[in-house]
Amino acid sequence: MNKQAGALLLIVAVVVAAIYWIWAQPTRLGLDLQGGTQLTLQASPTTDVPEITPDIMAGVQAVIRQRIDGLGVTEPLVQISGQDQLFVQLPGVADPDRAVAILGDTAQLDFRKQRIATEIPRDPSGQVTAGENPDQIFEKVGLTGDLLQNAYPQAPQRGVGTWQVVIEFKPEGGEKFTQLTKELAGTGRSIGIFLDTQLISAPVVGAEFARTGITGGSAVITGTFDVESATDLAIKLKAGALPVPVQVIENRTVGATLGAESIRSSLYAGIGGIVLVFLFMVIYYKLPGTIADVALAIYAVCTFAAFKLFGVTMTLPAIAGFILSIGMAVDANVLIFERIREELRAGKSLYKSIDEGFDRAFSSILDSNVTTLLVCGVLFWLGAGLIKGFALTLAIGILVSFFTALTCTRTFLFLVIGIPALRRPALYGVSQS
Repeated sequence: MNKQAGALLLIVAVVVAAIYWIWAQPTRLGLDLQGGTQLTLQASPTTDVPEITPDIMAGVQAVIRQRIDGLGVTEPLVQISGQDQLFVQLPGVADPDRAVAILGDTAQLDFRKQRIATEIPRDPSGQVTAGENPDQIFEKVGLTGDLLQNAYPQAPQRGVGTWQVVIEFKPEGGEKFTQLTKELAGTGRSIGIFLDTQLISAPVVGAEFARTGITGGSAVITGTFDVESATDLAIKLKAGALPVPVQVIENRTVGATLGAESIRSSLYAGIGGIVLVFLFMVIYYKLPGTIADVALAIYAVCTFAAFKLFGVTMTLPAIAGFILSIGMAVDANVLIFERIREELRAGKSLYKSIDEGFDRAFSSILDSNVTTLLVCGVLFWLGAGLIKGFALTLAIGILVSFFTALTCTRTFLFLVIGIPALRRPALYGVSQS
């Protein structure tokens, strides 16, 4: 009895901890449940990169993922599709135009020096421009975005002016920037700051830097930035330039209304299935079935807590994996109860029947769970995105069901048979002879 009491305390502690974790941690919802943006990007070869290789696509994937991290998107999917395409899902992103602007630009930063001291052309809106042939006005100096270490937006000082983007160079880039500013200081010639061949700023270095240049390894990009445009530029610069240009060939927005409807339908289906399972267990297995239902309720709480503990993103396939694991949990209880009935029909005592029923069912439960876990491992290893979510939720559910079937159900059964009124074989689905 002391052993069963210890097991009961363990179960209570686990359930309390699981309920607290469910309450304390937010639930991560995937694109199909909370809505968001889905993009398909296609990489294009260039003169310098005539062929899109797997290494090139891996580089594109890495840069895109860093840009998405800068957006603060939770649980994005960035998956290489085919030879030259990238499949991107951004849960919770309701502005697809901004996502396209951030992810689709090559973002190749280039600092150049003005060849002669003359007025920089401007477009009709007043923005500086390099004209039709920037090489006639600016000369490349080898100071590019590859030599950047960090970039971040900076608010206007004392509320005056516009937002700016602060960039920090690597040591080599800092030295080149110092030499460039020293050369141009006091000459009236500008530093042309280009992004994807477009001139975004053309500051003039004051004469006070003629002897030393601008030191410190950092610079400020000014322009007509607001908080969003400055943040977006900083994200692209910090993530680095794409190795090849990409083009958005599909842009699809999943509305939150569709996600809410999916959640509602999934909940109705899941609750309906669970209720039917609970009723079947009670009607067919009597008292053990009722105990199994209690164990299944504990299983559901512990499994959901485990999802939050491991940061599982809930998608429709993930919910399907969870519901399927409930079937595995029920299957384990069915095996146990059938073995208990066989022992009771053989004339053994209730205590002995329960003990040997669990022992005889253990190997079958272990075999079925291990084989399913192997399949989950293959799906998680070879699959991607939604398939991985399905495999992970199913695997977690199987592991938790193993605990609830062999610990919770066993403990409750042994506690129940300690009550004389609940020892009748009829309560266990076996008629008295």
